[in-house]
Amino acid sequence: MLEKIYIYHTNDLHSHFENWPRIRKELQRRREIHEQRGESMFLFDVGDHVDRFHPYSEGTMGKGNVKLLNECGYDGVTIGNNEGITLSHEDLMELYREARFDCLVANLFFEDGSRPPWAKPYRLYETRRGTKIGVIGVTINYSNFYRPLHWVAGDPFAELRKWLPFLKEQADLIVVLSHLGLSEDERIAQEFPEVDVVLGAHTHHVLERGKEIGQTLLCCTGKYGMNIGRVELAFDPEKKKPVRKRAMLIATEGLAEAEGEKRFVEQLEEDGKKLLSAPVAKLPARLKSDWFRETELNRLLCKALTEWCKAECAFINAGILLDDLPEGIVTEYDIHRICPHPINPCTVSMKGAALKEVLAQMAEDPYLTLALKGFGFRGEIFGKMIFDNIQISGKGASAEIRINGAEIEPERRYTVATLDMLAIARFYPPIMRAEKRFFLPEFIRDVLKWKLQTMFPLPEDD
Repeated sequence: MLEKIYIYHTNDLHSHFENWPRIRKELQRRREIHEQRGESMFLFDVGDHVDRFHPYSEGTMGKGNVKLLNECGYDGVTIGNNEGITLSHEDLMELYREARFDCLVANLFFEDGSRPPWAKPYRLYETRRGTKIGVIGVTINYSNFYRPLHWVAGDPFAELRKWLPFLKEQADLIVVLSHLGLSEDERIAQEFPEVDVVLGAHTHHVLERGKEIGQTLLCCTGKYGMNIGRVELAFDPEKKKPVRKRAMLIATEGLAEAEGEKRFVEQLEEDGKKLLSAPVAKLPARLKSDWFRETELNRLLCKALTEWCKAECAFINAGILLDDLPEGIVTEYDIHRICPHPINPCTVSMKGAALKEVLAQMAEDPYLTLALKGFGFRGEIFGKMIFDNIQISGKGASAEIRINGAEIEPERRYTVATLDMLAIARFYPPIMRAEKRFFLPEFIRDVLKWKLQTMFPLPEDD
């Protein structure tokens, strides 16, 4: 008699908690149904559940997300880049301390090559009828970001080559939790036909009925909890192999409203605000933000970046600041509210000739009204380019450009501070190709906080 095995999965919630009450309610309902039928159900998250754009995740450093996963009864998770490179080494070490599930990530190591105690490469799960499911997790190896945090993110495919032969011997079914993206999931299916199911993430792809490549079923739910993924496996215990694999998505929008769901979302926001209530500075007047003009606030941030990175000059896009800062006491929450992005400070080293070309393009503001998503940006519009210690007169190839008042020298190498997204995205290709240094774990808002504390310190009685 065939055994039916059910696997439910989520990915890339990014702390968009508005759908979480319905996800929790539906998973609880499904679990009760499977238990009544004597069927086996497993539940996995494939990373980027944490996103520090939300004040609750910021205030708890992701531990609030782990609490929610515990309450839902997850069996295992892998980490995404938001867990891996937006938390300090110490905070990631603490993140899963209270977890009641397995954290499966085969390609993350300490600098000495050992594994963190909370990270297992794989786990063997067993169904009610004794079928063994080998589950292994891998995450995208952004080495340039992991290295400054004192982690080594290894080649995920090297780890799969290492562990899959062992799992093939020990397990009846193999599942990969892959926070690598769709193209890499396809590669997994092509290179490792012994893998039965790949639960995907990272590129936010939506596979409504899954995608079969050979004998491997690829699955992914999109992002933000818009869907719950469900995989049904029909396993033949005599032949020791699955005879049927089906994938489907359960749209949370179509689920019945969970009791108190609006209040749940409001409460997380309130909890985050309380956790971030510490005062930082006291402003004598309102500091205004404007995506399309220079203001005191965006100039202040750009100058702070030059100073903090010990660079010669800096540039940022004005859209990085979402709102004004009010007169009076400014709290951690206020700074997070106007600069929620998980974006790090960065310096690029460029020769004057290449830098002049880039600055001439920036002066034209080609992305002024661009609606931007991705690269860690959690705002709406790219906005005007803002400069510090950079003077531009004229336009195009004839523009006169000075750094700290001196005409730019074509062969001299300059150190320029900026946002990591401007260094890794394709807005200005010469910056992408330039030598870079990323500053982690600090975010841009930490630089803003530092500058405000310096310029507008709290009175002693505050």
